[in-house]
Amino acid sequence: MRLLIIEDELPMRSALVETLIAEGYRVRSAADGIAGLELACSEAFDLILLDVMLPGLDGYALCRALRQRGRRMPVLMLTAKGQVDDRVDGLDSGADDYLIKPFSLKELLARIRALLRRHEHAQALPEVLEIGSARIDFRRGTISRDGEEHVLSDKEAGILRLLATTPGETVAREQFLDVVWGYNAFPSTRTVDNFIVSLRAKLEAAPATPRHLITVRGAGYRLDP
Repeated sequence: MRLLIIEDELPMRSALVETLIAEGYRVRSAADGIAGLELACSEAFDLILLDVMLPGLDGYALCRALRQRGRRMPVLMLTAKGQVDDRVDGLDSGADDYLIKPFSLKELLARIRALLRRHEHAQALPEVLEIGSARIDFRRGTISRDGEEHVLSDKEAGILRLLATTPGETVAREQFLDVVWGYNAFPSTRTVDNFIVSLRAKLEAAPATPRHLITVRGAGYRLDP
């Protein structure tokens, strides 16, 4: 597995490189946002460790640029900014998980393993799904239905991928937060509900009476293909 570390603080960067190499990963590193973005777009990496406060280009802007350029590898943000709004900004920029400094190396390694497992599992799903009259193209990030095409956000795609791994089975709201948003302390599970409403408008012919994206009262949601 190839990992990229984008971190401007030399002691932290050196410690991460040394630890990850010792764990058997192949590691490259960059000390600023512009160099990190160039490296991330010119080589293939399985995961990126991304500091938020970077010279040249901050972590939020870098992550958005990666996603806009179609780079879908997992991104784990590392930062001392631990307020809820900061975490939301990081996840909304396209990051998969968020780890607050100072952190233990044991937790970091566990987060990396979990992200790599989830990404590998997601990659095994087909890139195109047919659900009712809708066609979901994960490569293009679109849902097409009845002659109309809608943009599929990263979070919406993550929700659909998770549901598609266990069709007909209920997925709890907390599981969406853990897998799609990357951590299980999001401010409110209402966030999931809001994304489901948005998805139904794109996926269902009659969103008010859904046939495919079903609410399981008190439990979560399930996908009936």
